[in-house]
Amino acid sequence: MQISDNIKSAAFMTLAMAGFAINDAFMKLIFDEMGLYQSTLLRGLVATVLLGGLTYRQGGFADIRKSLSWLVLARVVGEVGGTIFFLLALFYVSFADVSAILQVLPLMVTLVAAVALRETLTLARMIAIFIGLVGVLIIIRPGSDGFSPYFIVALGAVFFLVVRDIATRMMKEEISSELVAFLTSLGVTIMGAVGMVFEDWQPVTVYNFSMLSLAAVAILFGYLFSVLAFRQGEVGFVAPFIYSYLVFAIILGIVMFSEYPDRYNILGSVIVVGAGIYSFLREGKAN
Repeated sequence: MQISDNIKSAAFMTLAMAGFAINDAFMKLIFDEMGLYQSTLLRGLVATVLLGGLTYRQGGFADIRKSLSWLVLARVVGEVGGTIFFLLALFYVSFADVSAILQVLPLMVTLVAAVALRETLTLARMIAIFIGLVGVLIIIRPGSDGFSPYFIVALGAVFFLVVRDIATRMMKEEISSELVAFLTSLGVTIMGAVGMVFEDWQPVTVYNFSMLSLAAVAILFGYLFSVLAFRQGEVGFVAPFIYSYLVFAIILGIVMFSEYPDRYNILGSVIVVGAGIYSFLREGKAN
């Protein structure tokens, strides 16, 4: 693997995490006025139309039948499942707490990649995974007054996102990245439409639609760049850059919601991020 591919993938992943964090912040902003599924549906319609236009322009629909595979389906299912669990947790738990719990994702992706993709799992990686899980336990504090059952829901999102990322890495290179992002967005949008069975339709104001449109543009970048990141770079190199989400999430949480992380959140986040950085540095020395 050429270092240039890894560097590009790291940049793509950082941009993807910025897109996901901005999307999540705008979604959280309108949850008081609009239900989870309605907001997901409307955001998805805008994002899917934009991605459809981009895919058509890049010729991604030309061989759509040849491009469809169980890996593409697995990625879509992973994204849909991750979206359901994450937004459900975000609906009931603070933006900062859910964002921090999500930081276990790079460690889990690294572990699964070692098994499914036969990437080397060194002692350093195993130590980093264990330390990262300790950090997550500090964040969610089982049994404490601050614990919420929706923290477990957030961990469910991690499971589905691992499926998404591993499936992305295993896809054939000839499959259009734009098409994969489009199908992902379409799957999430359909999920929102199905979920409307359980919600009452709320009036859509200019403000709400504006926020959803901004979220749609942000999620577009998140979908596309996350696909590009795992298709080019090595999982062990790219995964730690998922931690950049935490930086964006904390900043947005402070600026948009005045949510300041408590000492446990900060300690757990530092441990989780430190574990990922440790794994990354040891990986670099090994290579």
